[in-house]
Amino acid sequence: MRKRKSVLCWILIPLMLLVFGSYNFIKHTSITTKVQKLNEAVTSQYNKKGNYLTASQSSFNNENKPYAKASDIMLYPGGQPVGIKLSTKGALVIALSDIDTSERKMQSPAAAAGIQIGDSVMEINGAAIKSSEDIATIVNRCSGEKVKITVSRNGETFNFEVTPVLSKSDEKYKIGLWVRDSTAGVGTLTFYDPKTKGFAALGHPITDVDTGNIMSVENGEVIASNIVSVRKGIKGNPGELRGIFINEQQSLGVIKNNTECGIFGKGNDNLINEKYNKPMKIALKNEVKVGKAQILTTIEGNEPKFYDIIIEKLLPQEEPGSKSMIIKIVDPQCIEKTGGIVQGMSGSPIIQNNKIVGAVTHVLINKPDTGYGIYMDWMLKDAEIFKNGYE
Repeated sequence: MRKRKSVLCWILIPLMLLVFGSYNFIKHTSITTKVQKLNEAVTSQYNKKGNYLTASQSSFNNENKPYAKASDIMLYPGGQPVGIKLSTKGALVIALSDIDTSERKMQSPAAAAGIQIGDSVMEINGAAIKSSEDIATIVNRCSGEKVKITVSRNGETFNFEVTPVLSKSDEKYKIGLWVRDSTAGVGTLTFYDPKTKGFAALGHPITDVDTGNIMSVENGEVIASNIVSVRKGIKGNPGELRGIFINEQQSLGVIKNNTECGIFGKGNDNLINEKYNKPMKIALKNEVKVGKAQILTTIEGNEPKFYDIIIEKLLPQEEPGSKSMIIKIVDPQCIEKTGGIVQGMSGSPIIQNNKIVGAVTHVLINKPDTGYGIYMDWMLKDAEIFKNGYE
């Protein structure tokens, strides 16, 4: 009897495993089918609308995942000018001022409470601050009563109580702050990735002109731009590309981040320039060589051209930064027109051996034909095109 039971157990166990395995296969297949249908729905929605994907949509779409290895990356080079509009998170404190009252001149109430230049005002009495007008309106409505101000400082949050005073000049309550909530300008596109819809420009951060702080991003966009004139750079006085915004109603992309390595966001295929409309491979820092190279940049209108440069020195970098290599403009036409590297040229892609190896970032004030470039490694990382390490 025991022998029969033992034989029966050995027969039943494989049968149970087979049934259980089949159930899991059917269940897994059902779940996989649902996920595939969701992906197909997101993809078809994108194709119908013709717009770039949001971050949440791209996470469901296998076509928009970061690349597996560097050799797979093919990017459209930029080189054309783009208009940049940026609104900050909160309002950046750029100055503190005394206030003339009917009795005497009083120290800035904000400064007396501990608020500093470079702080970002995020809330007043619990209300989110989106613009400088928000601060003026809320403070004046308090009629001299204390207000609770929340600021962001170097990534930390601080709260202050500030008592507004009545200004003699316009009979409004004030706290003695000068703030900035937006900026705009012209830069150069570095690259556009049709797979992730990611773009990068500038190669260095947008900083506040008064405080030097990297400006936080609440929202922003890039639009088409034309270079209308050039101020030639000379020793001690950097030159400048002067541009204008065109087709402001047609956004080319949304700015998501402003980092040490440039501005980054999600765009659309209008970022592909008409003349250089074939994607190129990229080179990481270990592939870049001292020697001949070119930059792709625009010094007139909106059509980029190649200009010869020399990569003079490669700098060792273990952490991201905008000064990776020293470059020198040697193209006679570019030097005749601009004097070398000028403001507005930042972000111009550097091409060596038919690969994008970096971007122009800075000019040396006393040597206008010489400046710095950034490695592609750092820009790819911040563009979230290549997240998982290099192969």
